[in-house]
Amino acid sequence: MDVVAQADLRLDAGWVDYALLATYFVVVLGIGYLARKSVSSSLDFFLSGRSLPAWVTGLAFISANLGAVEIFGMTANGAQYGIPTAHYYWIGAIPAMVFLGLVMMPFYYGSKVRSVPEFLLRRFGKFAHLVNGLSFATAQVLIAGVNLFALATVVNLLLGWPLWLSVVVAAAIVLAYTSLGGLSAAVYNEVMQFFVIVAMLLPLTFVGLHRVGGWDGLVDKISGQADGAAQLSSWPGTNLTGIGDATLSVLGIVFGLGFVLSFGYWTTNFAEVQRAMSAKSMSAARRTPLIGAYPKTLIALVIIIPGMIAAVLSPELAEYKASGGTADTGVTYNNAILLLIRDLLPNGMLGIAITGLLAAFMAGMAANVSSFNTVFTYDIWQSYVVKDKPDAYYLRVGRLITVVGCLAAIGTAFIAASFNNIMDYLQTLFGFFNAPLFATFILGMFWKRMTPLAGGLGLIAGTAAAVTVDVLNRAGVLGLAGQGASFVAASTAFVVDIAVSVAVSLVTKPKPDRELVGLVWSLTPRDQLRHETTGDAAGWYRRPGVLAAGVLALTVALNVIFW
Repeated sequence: MDVVAQADLRLDAGWVDYALLATYFVVVLGIGYLARKSVSSSLDFFLSGRSLPAWVTGLAFISANLGAVEIFGMTANGAQYGIPTAHYYWIGAIPAMVFLGLVMMPFYYGSKVRSVPEFLLRRFGKFAHLVNGLSFATAQVLIAGVNLFALATVVNLLLGWPLWLSVVVAAAIVLAYTSLGGLSAAVYNEVMQFFVIVAMLLPLTFVGLHRVGGWDGLVDKISGQADGAAQLSSWPGTNLTGIGDATLSVLGIVFGLGFVLSFGYWTTNFAEVQRAMSAKSMSAARRTPLIGAYPKTLIALVIIIPGMIAAVLSPELAEYKASGGTADTGVTYNNAILLLIRDLLPNGMLGIAITGLLAAFMAGMAANVSSFNTVFTYDIWQSYVVKDKPDAYYLRVGRLITVVGCLAAIGTAFIAASFNNIMDYLQTLFGFFNAPLFATFILGMFWKRMTPLAGGLGLIAGTAAAVTVDVLNRAGVLGLAGQGASFVAASTAFVVDIAVSVAVSLVTKPKPDRELVGLVWSLTPRDQLRHETTGDAAGWYRRPGVLAAGVLALTVALNVIFW
């Protein structure tokens, strides 16, 4: 952190700011303590007893995603690439969230599985289940490290503590409330954190736009930069993908990001799906990602625009960007949001902003840790290590492994610290873990002939393909710049997984139809897929189809406006 200190990123907080921060932590830990009283079984700890209403799970669904991935990663992308960053939302999130709500949640919730790997166990058997359980647990610890690194960076800048001490303290805070109250504590904190995060981003966006002369002033300043036109138009996004040919760039965005990476993340990432699975009914579970899609669509503007503003307002970041990321100015794109907070906000507002940052990173890390402890306990420990113990035993294991997950995240935080734009790191991880998993899911859900052995071998082959592409690119063989490498790696993983799965399925024996009811589309009773129309699910505005149509229309409109 010597470089950061050189750039004078220290946040000059006053007593009002510290008072706001202290109040926030008291509330967070209080929620964890109160939630503990409702935890009497492992189902309560890991899935909130499946008792939460749709609006709570919907906001938690988005808040769990509003961690360092969004606040550091997407503002960094906004600073580096501009408007094309919106593809991560309007192409790379909304369609997949709609698909999750309309198509996949009936299978997840209807089968009463406790995790995404457990769904794979039902569909493919133990081999695919174990492969996915291990890969998912690894991915969550790596991604938790990103959120923990971001948390520690803010603590370091606020208090001046060494980075290692900031990492340890930040991990201890998240550990306290997730180990106390389990998923309920994480979810209710995420709902509160959503509003705290928005309370940070809105004033930062408006004050920043005022400082640069409004939207027109921002456009004028960016237009004068070397790639200004590419930053101000979402398509073809060649600066984001690093692919010079416009047609291939669009293909990379639509297929690599919009289909493989996006659907792989939103439909199979248990850190997100877990929130929907904790809903109190099938209707609430289906509405969870659809409700969350509305704020997800609009929040893009108050994350990307601040990044663009930081790149023209901050002298250090402007110089770093003009040099193509080579100038030793003491900052990287990851510092965009911190630079904006430092330069724009007075005391009081600074406290809200700092609290919003900490809330975002804690929400992200809590999502990683709560999904990690569920998968490890149910899908690894209970399934393969210690079987047939009383429920209280697995509840204790869940709490203990939460501690282990936080300790492991301390180590992986220092891996994240080595990247100047953590979105590069995260997209690489998603290509390794989510893209092949989505291929296995989508083929297995719609093709009953796919066999158990194909499920496991396809996952391994897809992951190996993505890692191979990444290694070749880092060795200079492929020559891909930007985040296009992760799009290509994800696409390759998807295609290889499908090819291997089909080939293996054709020479091995599938499960009989009776074992696939509720797990494969063609063998699932139609009434299980219909929306309920009574009780809490009554009303046309609660219909998943209506919610889906509304958010897709909003997404199309925003794509046209920022074309």
